[in-house]
Amino acid sequence: MYAAWTVKHKPKSLSEVVGNKDAIQKLVNWVKSWERGIPKKRAVFIYGPPGIGKTVSVEALANDYKMELVEKNASDYRTEDAVKRFAGLASQYGSLFGGKRIVLLDELDGLTGTADRGGVRAITEVVKNAQCPIVLIANDAYNPRLSTLRNYCLLIEFKKPSASDVMKHLKRICIREGIEAEEKALKFIAQRSEGDVRSAVNDLQALAQGRKRLTYEDVSWLGYRDRQESIFNVLRMIIYGRTCIGAKRAVDMADVDMDMLFEWIYENVPAHLNDPHDLAKAMDALSMADVYRGRIRATQDWSFIRYVIDFMTAGVAMARQNSKTSGWIPFKFPQRIKMLSRSKAERGMQLRIGFKIKRKCHISANRAAKEVLPYLRIIFRNNVEMAAGIAKWLELDEDMIEYLAGNKKNAEAIKEM
Repeated sequence: MYAAWTVKHKPKSLSEVVGNKDAIQKLVNWVKSWERGIPKKRAVFIYGPPGIGKTVSVEALANDYKMELVEKNASDYRTEDAVKRFAGLASQYGSLFGGKRIVLLDELDGLTGTADRGGVRAITEVVKNAQCPIVLIANDAYNPRLSTLRNYCLLIEFKKPSASDVMKHLKRICIREGIEAEEKALKFIAQRSEGDVRSAVNDLQALAQGRKRLTYEDVSWLGYRDRQESIFNVLRMIIYGRTCIGAKRAVDMADVDMDMLFEWIYENVPAHLNDPHDLAKAMDALSMADVYRGRIRATQDWSFIRYVIDFMTAGVAMARQNSKTSGWIPFKFPQRIKMLSRSKAERGMQLRIGFKIKRKCHISANRAAKEVLPYLRIIFRNNVEMAAGIAKWLELDEDMIEYLAGNKKNAEAIKEM
């Protein structure tokens, strides 16, 4: 059964955490200080780049000291009420079985966006009155929005571990997985990860899973990732690729995300595969890739991503058997993306009207926009008197009335009525 190695081989104890020994010791000393009473700083604020073991260290600490860990992403609790409901209550009471408790609010960076409605202020109040250790985690502790909160926290910086520390961790994983790995290969993966342990483990799994031996030649192609290619070169490598591995490597060289790359391939395959049998095979491969994209969206199980990549790259490349190259054929920007961009304002208007309907009819705004709005359009364009009554009842503004009426003349008649 597939399992991400970042989860399967996650450190269970502080002794297994990669690097940051001094920072971890500061964290341990702070937790121990609670045994002598509530310390001056009731929270620690751990900060540093992603993938270096900040969250893992807190989880391992709780495991080592037999503490109940109450963990949430702060970005899921942006409002003041939500923060008080979760973190406020958790920080005031002990464990259900009388043990020690530690509260972890991860991804604090997510609270600093425009959607934050009192979340930072509420966390500050929780920290000031906490009766158990609170740990806050963010990539950047010095965001201006967090200035007041910082004053009540002990700041602990986590830094990128050295390549040698990362390499030792990769070696442990290889031993557990029964893989004989060349030291040069592990060193290469560790160095190119630039201290991101999570990235290094992901690379190791992608290269070594299912193997008994890993050599430098198996990993050296990763260097291609260090230079991004334009989307046109990437498409050429996929659609005109001669081997599966060559087509799959193109993904690592793309300067667009996976969904956008899918749209580019989907848009351009019909123009570059002129044999109907080849085109049918390529579109079948893309349809399978889209099925797995749907499964990822529905389940959030990112292990399916490897099937998406296989079908949309190797599947398309291997479909090309009889197509002939006839002159230069340009690559085109995905029309579906263009269409969505053009219709963004219209979809925004539909959703705004949907929210008006939601307030009166007690259904979701999306459902209102899809199911009720089409009937409103018919009414507003054919029955001025009824439209005027509905517009008043729903409290529609002038722009909404004009959108439903279809033109300014009809809209003016409705507004006069």
